[in-house]
Amino acid sequence: MDNDKIILKRLRKQIFLTGYKGGLAHFASCYSCLEIIYTLYCKGILRIDKKNPKWKERDRFILSKGHAGLALYAVLTEQGLISKERFESYLQSENCIGGEPCMRDSEWIEATTGSLGHGLSMGLGMAIANKTDNRNAKVYVILGDGECEEGTVWEAAMSASALKLDNLIVILDCNRIQKMDFVNRTIGSDNWRQKMEAFGWLVKEVDGHDVNKLYDLFLEKNDSGLPLFIIAHTTKGNGVSIMENMPNWHFKLPNKKELKIFQTELDIDSSEME
Repeated sequence: MDNDKIILKRLRKQIFLTGYKGGLAHFASCYSCLEIIYTLYCKGILRIDKKNPKWKERDRFILSKGHAGLALYAVLTEQGLISKERFESYLQSENCIGGEPCMRDSEWIEATTGSLGHGLSMGLGMAIANKTDNRNAKVYVILGDGECEEGTVWEAAMSASALKLDNLIVILDCNRIQKMDFVNRTIGSDNWRQKMEAFGWLVKEVDGHDVNKLYDLFLEKNDSGLPLFIIAHTTKGNGVSIMENMPNWHFKLPNKKELKIFQTELDIDSSEME
């Protein structure tokens, strides 16, 4: 197992232990986008200054599907941007971290999210501001595919292409599942490439769990003058067999029998559950 896979398995373990002890968590949603967030922060894609979270020339990241906030906080902890104690305070008494990313929780959170559909609009505004101020900084936004049923997503998508915001990169966590059912059984056609190209975006596709492919794609130069939409094909619940591609795991904790599978597949010792 390569080093990235070792770290990612450990992060999945930490996300589970923290969420389980907190009593509530969207584990499956966290596990589908974890490699994407990890690549952005831990492989040097995001241009940030660890000593100055509000550096004006920084790249910005917005997790629009805010219910996967534990994945973001786990990666921030891995990078030393927030403390382990702060991460583990999730949903505890006197806690510092809640269920979704919140700007008051950390200087490293660029947008308070959780009300779905608004992250791209916020990213759009940041990208416009960077253009206005002649900054080379980029704005990265992760959307959920179920989230794309929200109308504000498409208003922002139309505006971004009209304004030629080639400094805006959207990554679609395309795990094909929303809450309690599959996306295509809820909205019908889920042909994201066709839709985004019709809205005037440059569209690329990638395996959303392959760190090397994600890394290479993020480094590709965009000479199109258009905003970039990356369809990251992912598996909801990736890393724990009983969660993978199962809509009923959107928001629940395992029972005693299921817990044993989590412990086995994530290498969790019983003492760590105490």
